[in-house]
Amino acid sequence: MRILMVGHYPPHAGGVANHLEGLVRELRKRHEVHVLTYGPVEPREFEREFVHQVKVPQVYGLRGTSFAFLGSRKIVRLHRELGFDLIHAHFVGTTSFAGVLAKEKTGLPLVVTAHGSDLEHTAKLAFGRFYVKKTLAEADAVIAVSHWLARKALALGAGRVSVIPNGVRELEGAGEPENGRRYITFIGALRKYKSPGTFIELARAFPEREFLVVGDGPLRGSLEASAPGNVRFLGYRGDVGKILSESVLLVLPSRREGFGLVVIEANSLGVPAVGRRVSAVPELIRAGKNGLTFGTFDELVEAVGELLEPKVNRKAGSTGRHVSKLYSWGKVAGEVERVYESALR
Repeated sequence: MRILMVGHYPPHAGGVANHLEGLVRELRKRHEVHVLTYGPVEPREFEREFVHQVKVPQVYGLRGTSFAFLGSRKIVRLHRELGFDLIHAHFVGTTSFAGVLAKEKTGLPLVVTAHGSDLEHTAKLAFGRFYVKKTLAEADAVIAVSHWLARKALALGAGRVSVIPNGVRELEGAGEPENGRRYITFIGALRKYKSPGTFIELARAFPEREFLVVGDGPLRGSLEASAPGNVRFLGYRGDVGKILSESVLLVLPSRREGFGLVVIEANSLGVPAVGRRVSAVPELIRAGKNGLTFGTFDELVEAVGELLEPKVNRKAGSTGRHVSKLYSWGKVAGEVERVYESALR
């Protein structure tokens, strides 16, 4: 099968890019997979002929809309040259709308995957809602990475939704920690919906503990200015595996989370997680098993205190390792292939 993936892809960073990289790597064992992503980018040498791009203005509001229309034209040209069997667009909105427009010109089946912010944020915007609803109505198959998102997709007009979670990747730098596990860690974009401020407040409640903030974003300056001395800001890092290997606990305080892959990544290294009881988080954190969930700040402090107990921490970490094995890329790709087969009938 010759497949065209559409969406953010390395060297882009972020959840969609990580998901797409893992899925593409697995599918390439059996299929020819091309990718169309946002430019300008410099593709990696080993896949240069399979990564295509559309150069778009780096201006919020224009970037996505430009990709929708320029991307659709690029897909049509690539199809004439390469002859795809189907299009698989990631992130429901302007990215997937490029696939909708291309489908009208080419007749190719269109599969779309909802990742989180698309249905929880983009769908609430005036133009965004149009792109989302049009995509869900026109797609031949819709995938959601969580049951929470599947319900959102159905409410927005999708006819039928397959729930296929993210896979967990092999994390760079993972291994046995030289000085034991000691950090309480936050990993994510420093944006309002990720609620990094909650993590900073948590650090004040445990002044004897070391806290790490991994990630970057517009809130970094204000967070660093207000953080207590037991918090270190590391910025964006490629060696997340090393950091998690040295962590005793992951905290996910997001106020919305379409999946929360970092929970499974932490679990894969035996690190339990505490997450806010919202969106898809309760699907990933089996409360009392691989971590705990919270609603209020007092519940967060209580949960962290409980999971810092060595015996509880070891048991939750061990359970987390078993849970993470449910999210292999081999299994995920197999389920995606079954969706492709149904879309091609």
